[in-house]
Amino acid sequence: MPDENEPTSPIDPLTIGELISLPEAAKLSGFSHGFLKEMAEKGRLRARKIGRNWATTIACVEDYKRNRSYIRKKD
Repeated sequence: MPDENEPTSPIDPLTIGELISLPEAAKLSGFSHGFLKEMAEKGRLRARKIGRNWATTIACVEDYKRNRSYIRKKD
């Protein structure tokens, strides 16, 4: 039985929902496939490489949308 005082590990978004391809994630999210691939390669989007292709979940894309930071250029 787990100890109630022990911290719980955070939920991995890659385990929530079905894995989808980055092109499918791009269609659903409004981001381009290339952008999502770049974010996955940089580790900013939780994704898994399966062979030559990247896969993620809708939960991971939503998490990325919520947590990304915007860099605003000064005019």
